[in-house]
Amino acid sequence: MGELFGLEISEGAISNAFQRLADPLEKARTAIRAALREARIIASDETTTRIGGITHWQWVFVSDRAVLHEIAPRRAKAVAEGVLGGHRPDVWISDRYGGQQNMAAAHQVCLAHVLRDVQYAIDCGDTVVAPKIRDLLRWTIRVGRRRDELRDTTLAQYLAKAERKLDGLLGIPAAHPAGRALQAQIKAWRTKFFVFMTDRRVPATNNISEREIRPSVVFRKVTNGFRSDWGAGVHAGYRSLTSTARLHAHTAIETVRALVSGSNVAGMDRFLPAT
Repeated sequence: MGELFGLEISEGAISNAFQRLADPLEKARTAIRAALREARIIASDETTTRIGGITHWQWVFVSDRAVLHEIAPRRAKAVAEGVLGGHRPDVWISDRYGGQQNMAAAHQVCLAHVLRDVQYAIDCGDTVVAPKIRDLLRWTIRVGRRRDELRDTTLAQYLAKAERKLDGLLGIPAAHPAGRALQAQIKAWRTKFFVFMTDRRVPATNNISEREIRPSVVFRKVTNGFRSDWGAGVHAGYRSLTSTARLHAHTAIETVRALVSGSNVAGMDRFLPAT
């Protein structure tokens, strides 16, 4: 503020400004949570954060219309269940953490995470199973990128081909321990690999959630977290509101200005409470 505008502002003034916005931001998060409970496809991820030096967890939930950040003292499945409030979407997209399981009728695991495990098996020395699984997963991801050009019948054929190939690779006797471990991991998640191949709404990876949570990871590394619960709440509110605004083609500064002034911007009426 000093370099750009010649304005001197104290830490106390900044803190007071944030505290004045805490309630409007929480109201915005409530509206965003309600919108999320209408979504048919939800992607989610979580990372650590700190409040007063104590480890907490920052969750993110992403749909096509809303983004919600939730900071909780636990990484338990109950956090996601509380956010959903009984809502059960068609598809859940996440990594393979247990707290992210059985949240929807179908589950697409992040193939980018799976490919990291595959590469680990290759680096450990498996030359029989892992390279072929890598090639298969890369091929399915390429098919997913071409879905708009393909007919439903063609996608169904590609899905059947992928399922047959993966079954065959899981049946190959793997001599290397890393190959056997990889086969065991894939068998445990066997039904959750290729939802995206026939459901055009679903991505093959959870990169959308990882991109959404990355700024908070950087914030944590720079600041080492929050000193107060209300500070964590302001951060979750700000990230939820501005990320949701981006989905509706609005900038962060435009949305914050509307929140502070009590005005509204097109498409954000339900998320911006009057102040």
